[in-house]
Amino acid sequence: MPIIAVTDYTFPTLETEEAILRPLGATIAAGQCKTVEALIPLVQNADVVITQFAPVKAEVIAAMTKARAIVRYGIGVDNIDLDAARERRIPVCNVPDYCIDEVADHTLAFILAAARQVVPHTLHLRAGNWGLAAPLDQFWTLRDKTVGIVGFGRIGREVAARLGPFKCRRLVFDPVIAAGAIAAAGCEPASLVDLLAASDIVTLHCPSTPNTRKMLDAAAISRMKRGSLVVNLARGDLIDTPALVAALESGHLGGAALDVCNPEPIPLDSPLRSLPNVILAPHVASVSAKAVRTLRETTARIAGMALTGEPLPNIVNGVEPA
Repeated sequence: MPIIAVTDYTFPTLETEEAILRPLGATIAAGQCKTVEALIPLVQNADVVITQFAPVKAEVIAAMTKARAIVRYGIGVDNIDLDAARERRIPVCNVPDYCIDEVADHTLAFILAAARQVVPHTLHLRAGNWGLAAPLDQFWTLRDKTVGIVGFGRIGREVAARLGPFKCRRLVFDPVIAAGAIAAAGCEPASLVDLLAASDIVTLHCPSTPNTRKMLDAAAISRMKRGSLVVNLARGDLIDTPALVAALESGHLGGAALDVCNPEPIPLDSPLRSLPNVILAPHVASVSAKAVRTLRETTARIAGMALTGEPLPNIVNGVEPA
């Protein structure tokens, strides 16, 4: 009987996955593993490994004796050592299109909330006050602003499309997308340096890779316009958190809206939790009932395809199954 190891999950049960995999004769072995030491015995004899946030590092992959595939609940695969899996000829698959609208919607919610000072006024009224809770110069009209979009994949394009009706200028940096494709979407291609210097709002929609980690470090942030806003719904490690905090505290940055952070959860003593110019969410931008259902069903179906030897979709590490 094949074994599907689920390293960790944030759902109440695994009934959705069981309904798809049990008819294939599979047994689900589930854990809530947060360390390499906890993962190794769970995945050792698994035929397929499903993972969400657990650290599937090289040592974990080396312990896999039967794995035909590793499937990630989600788009990003930065918790998986892709090179180690490639060396072992284990394909890694993701679910790249399950939450595009949700994250794009959440991005616009963050941008509009910051531009129109929604959170400060909510808190102001809850405290028994009335009237303005922020200076006039902190109320923005998007039509007058430039938004820099870093990453022009599925989500970045949807964010750009949603911003179009607000008539703001839209700059895009993505080194793998042709300038013509960016222009065809009504946006302007730009280098990262030029985008940071010109944008009132910078929103990140790129994966975490060696080239993008801490792309917004102290030097990059110093090149941004004074009073500008950073929005991050991609990965927390795209931003150097101490540099971000310093820029927010000094006033160089006017604000931040973050669904992701490094580290997560955000420490209880982090200034990000108390700074008045920060909007936070606990890594939930991808969430809707529809999106979560699609994510779980797609992940389980890919695992089932690996068991039955069908061609796998969405392989991200260049390994074709034998």
